[in-house]
Amino acid sequence: MKIAPSILSADFARLGEEVGRVHGEADLLHVDVMDGHFVPNLTIGPPVVASLRPQTDLFLDCHLMVDNPAVLLDDFAKAGADRCIVHVELGDPRPLFDRMRALGMGVGLVLNPPTPVDDVLPFLDDIDLLLVMSVNPGWGGQSFIPEVLDKVRVVRKEIDARGLPVEIEIDGGIKAATAPLAAEAGCDILVAGSAVFHADDPAAAAREIRDAAWPDR
Repeated sequence: MKIAPSILSADFARLGEEVGRVHGEADLLHVDVMDGHFVPNLTIGPPVVASLRPQTDLFLDCHLMVDNPAVLLDDFAKAGADRCIVHVELGDPRPLFDRMRALGMGVGLVLNPPTPVDDVLPFLDDIDLLLVMSVNPGWGGQSFIPEVLDKVRVVRKEIDARGLPVEIEIDGGIKAATAPLAAEAGCDILVAGSAVFHADDPAAAAREIRDAAWPDR
């Protein structure tokens, strides 16, 4: 089980320090990129990733909630992103996958809560990671939608049946109370934002989530 603190909930005025506070408990960092069109919120872009890259050796997982990710992929690669994750809701993602591979980045695909799980199954052979959103994307601090766990179970069964090296990530409302549910359904990576960075001790909060998801480690 991996923990991916989401910097969306961090204090951007001292982002390097915030990342340092979770470094010992984080397996990777989740970077939420929103364009104000695909989702209503507007967040960060490649310049912030470029400024963050020298501050940490953690894997930078960039979730692109944008209308046209194709125009941003080169900039994110140059900025130091390790993987970009794009939405299946935008249409056929294969050209985006090809460009990510050419740029040396990992490939991720996202499934929103209202989207049928069947929409991502044809692409499992082409990706490294499937991100299942457990809230409707756009804002941090939302409540977990438990119904998405049925989609996780379907994808977990399919990945295992095909013997694919694809990780399942879940994002939205993840905290100590919901982490065991996600783990039981078959998730590999838990993204947690406000539950980590809004805590008095972010590292301890991340550790609590990991321990709740994986009590026997």
